[in-house]
Amino acid sequence: MYQRKLEKDIRCPLEYGMELFGGKWNSRIICVLAALGTLRYSELRREMGNITDAVLASALKGLISNGIVARKSYDEIPPRVEYSLTEKGESVVPILQSICRWAGLFYKDDGDTPMIQCQKCDHRE
Repeated sequence: MYQRKLEKDIRCPLEYGMELFGGKWNSRIICVLAALGTLRYSELRREMGNITDAVLASALKGLISNGIVARKSYDEIPPRVEYSLTEKGESVVPILQSICRWAGLFYKDDGDTPMIQCQKCDHRE
């Protein structure tokens, strides 16, 4: 298992916030769960698009350990596991929506990959 070579050096609340919900996958996972609610792993994986199982599992593990996502296991055969946002995770959604709106105003279209307003970010206005 991967171990950090250096200790985390978080010096301000912004750095803490970016550690929790920054990056490509964490924010996408949060937006998908905010838009669609409780999902099983396979449903979440399908909604995420081109993410590998290892990356999704790792991102979910981090979000769970930071209290953003809840994981609920059911004692069934076959096993069933569902993921949903916690209250802390729900509180991040308006922040991500604001970032999405801001980026939509200032993003420069390079012609190759046009950016459209994400429906997952825009659903609660």
